[in-house]
Amino acid sequence: MASKILVGIMGPGESATPEQNELAYELGAAVAREGWIVLTGGREFGVMEAAMKGASDANGLTIGVLPGDSTQGASEYAQIKILTGMGSARNSINVLSSHAIVVVGMAAGTASEVALAVKGSKKVILLKQDELTINFFKSIGTYRVIAVESVQEAVSLIRDYVALKQIR
Repeated sequence: MASKILVGIMGPGESATPEQNELAYELGAAVAREGWIVLTGGREFGVMEAAMKGASDANGLTIGVLPGDSTQGASEYAQIKILTGMGSARNSINVLSSHAIVVVGMAAGTASEVALAVKGSKKVILLKQDELTINFFKSIGTYRVIAVESVQEAVSLIRDYVALKQIR
């Protein structure tokens, strides 16, 4: 049996903008429609919540990798909740468990996830990021980091990675 594709959708929590949440919702739904699984930090706000709600609304499966040792503060849309008791160190689990990472918005925790993804040789897709963010992560991640402007472009890239067996 072929393993399922886990798409990590990373982005800010409390500081996410309404536009970023809307984009994360759209991305979560698109990932689910492809039959892939959405993996996030699992919390009840921001990009995490929006992406899992989008996936759930599209009948997809979601995984939330939580920082604490209880489900308190978890999104109701996290169908599988993984408790780590690791705080922000869980970012490593988020990234290493994902086959591809799509980044919506940017905050300190998100930046750490992108850095871990680059270090772990993961494919990183920066969705609608500003030029400074793109240039910085491309400078440390070279060909592993690709910037796109739409959810459709992000999904198409992941499809290509899957078809070419370029994700691990």
